[in-house]
Amino acid sequence: MSLTDREFWTVIHGLILGTLFMIAFAGGLAGLWSLRPALVTPAGVAERIRRMRIGVWTMAAVAWATVFTGTYIVYPWYREDIPSSPRSQLLASPETASWHTFGMEWKEHVAWISPLLATAVAFLVTYYGPRLVRHDRMRRLAIVLFTGAFVAAGVAGLFGAFINKTAPIR
Repeated sequence: MSLTDREFWTVIHGLILGTLFMIAFAGGLAGLWSLRPALVTPAGVAERIRRMRIGVWTMAAVAWATVFTGTYIVYPWYREDIPSSPRSQLLASPETASWHTFGMEWKEHVAWISPLLATAVAFLVTYYGPRLVRHDRMRRLAIVLFTGAFVAAGVAGLFGAFINKTAPIR
């Protein structure tokens, strides 16, 4: 099995970076959830926060890498102004035109919310650190923002998989 350069970058963008994002999300969410006062001893909180900082900043970096590779590497191939481009293929049929009009609009615009929210969570974890145990409202805000980042990226990933199945970049 061999991949073209375009297929290779599509795999890097969606499969590799997308998977890393999902794994980092799971670890970060578990870490934030476990910072409840009933579950944390004062002696262990510093190490948890240190690991969580690394995890959430990694997630934010991966989210930024995902949107940048999608926007500046993969997306221009999708939008090429030739009849065989994936965009042209999707718009050629009324059954698949909505994949472009809604799915790619989500990927083009809404997916950028994901790294913004992930960075906001990384900042909250860095700024509040061990105080997140006591500040339940900030911990919950971080969880909500983290979940928002995950949902925006997850929906974009689903649309990307379906669009690539219907009109692959070659």
